Amino acid sequence: MPSPGASASADAVERARAAQQRWLLGGAAARSAALASAADAIQAAGPELTALAVREVGKPLTEARAEVARTVAIWRYYAQAPYEPVGAVHEPAVGAGLLLTRRRPHGVAGLITPWNFPFAIPSWKAAPALAAGNAVVLKPAPEATACAMSLAEIVQRALPEGVFTVVPGGATEGNALVSSADVVSFTGSTAVGQAVARGGAARGIPVQAEMGGLNAAVVLPDADIETAAAHIAAAIAGYAGQKCTATSRVIAVGAALNPLREALSEALRALPLGDPADAATVSGPLIDQHARDQVRDSWHGLCALVGGTVPEGPGWFAAPTLVEKVPSEHRLLRTEVFGPVAALLPAEDLAHAVQITNSVPYGLVTSVHTADLNTALGGLDGLDTGMIRINAPSTGVDFHLPFGGAKASSHGPREQGRAALEFYTSSRTYTLTPPRAT
Repeated sequence: MPSPGASASADAVERARAAQQRWLLGGAAARSAALASAADAIQAAGPELTALAVREVGKPLTEARAEVARTVAIWRYYAQAPYEPVGAVHEPAVGAGLLLTRRRPHGVAGLITPWNFPFAIPSWKAAPALAAGNAVVLKPAPEATACAMSLAEIVQRALPEGVFTVVPGGATEGNALVSSADVVSFTGSTAVGQAVARGGAARGIPVQAEMGGLNAAVVLPDADIETAAAHIAAAIAGYAGQKCTATSRVIAVGAALNPLREALSEALRALPLGDPADAATVSGPLIDQHARDQVRDSWHGLCALVGGTVPEGPGWFAAPTLVEKVPSEHRLLRTEVFGPVAALLPAEDLAHAVQITNSVPYGLVTSVHTADLNTALGGLDGLDTGMIRINAPSTGVDFHLPFGGAKASSHGPREQGRAALEFYTSSRTYTLTPPRAT
C-alpha cells in the first residue's frame, strides 16, 4: 500500500476534530453503547482476526486467539467508563459557593502503535480515548496495516463517521500526526518514542510514550525452580521474544544458579518452534529478515547453554537461546534485542540482584520468583521498574491496571485502567460564587 503522505494525517485530524464535539455531546449512554457494540463485533469476527494476525505478523495461533479475546475485554471494560465520575465538588475555604473539578477530553487523540500486538495495543489506547469523548486517529506500524484496517472497519461501524480513522504509512505520517493531534500516545522503539515526546513538548500537548524493555527475572534459592523455569522460558521465547515485557536477563541468586541453569535450559529446549499457524507453536518467526539477523548477531561469540542457532529452511526463525558469562558491557545487557534470547547472570543475594536489575537504561517490568513474599516485598522497594510480577512471567498485561515503566522505558502518564482515562482528559477547576443579593 503506498504511503498517503503527511497531508493525509493532517486531513484526518481535521475531520476528527469536526466530528469530536458531536461524539462528546451525544452523551455517556451513546458512547457506552457504541463501545459495547464494537466489543460484540470484534468478538464475532474473532476467527478472522486471529487468522489475520497469524498471517500478517506471524503471531502464534494460541497467542493470536488470546490477543483477540483480550481486545474484546478491553472494549467491554471501557464501555462502562462514560458513566464514571469526571470530577468532584469541594467547599470553598471562605464564604459561600462551590469549587468544582471536572475532566474534559482533549479533542483528537493521535495514536501511533507497533506491529506486535496489532489489535490489543490500538484498542487499549483508542477505547479509553473514545470513552472520554475524544475522536481518534490511528497510525499503525506498516507491518500491521491489514490488522489495523480490519479492526478499524469493525469499530467504525459502531461509531459516528469521522470519530475513528486509520492513516497507514510510516514516519512521515506519524510525524504529521504528532504535529496536528491534541494528545498523542505512542508505543514503539525508544529512539522514536523520545522524538515523539520532544515533538509533543514543543507543541505543549500531552504525550505518552511506551518504549523498550530489558526485563529481568530474579530467582531466589527458595523458589519452585521448575515452575520458575517454565514461566521464564515462556517469557523469553513466547512470540519469539517480540514483546516489550519479554525476559532478556535471568538473575539467579546464590544457590539457585545451578538448578536454574539446568531447568531453564530444558524448558527452553522443550518449547515448540515453528509454524505460527500450528496451535502447539510457542516461538514462531521473527517479523522480518533484519530482525532475525539482529538476533543472530546478538549471541555471536557468547557461550550458549541452549539454542544459539538459526534453523535452516524458509522463514525468519531463531532458536530460543540462553547464554551465560556475558561481559557487563555486552549489548545484550545494554540494549533491547527483541528476540528469543536471554542472559543468565549470577547474584550473591537479593540486594545484588536488585543492583543488577537496575544497572540498565530501561525499567519496565521485573519478575521475582520466591516462596517468601515477605523477603521479596522487603527487598523489592529498590527496584526501578514500573511493574513487578511475583511468581509470574514478566509477560502479561492486566488491562484494568496502570501499565508503564521507568527511565528509558516510558515517558509521561501510565496507560490502561483508570490512568488512561485521566491521560485522555484535562482537569479544570471551577469556582462558583453566588451573585451578591440586591
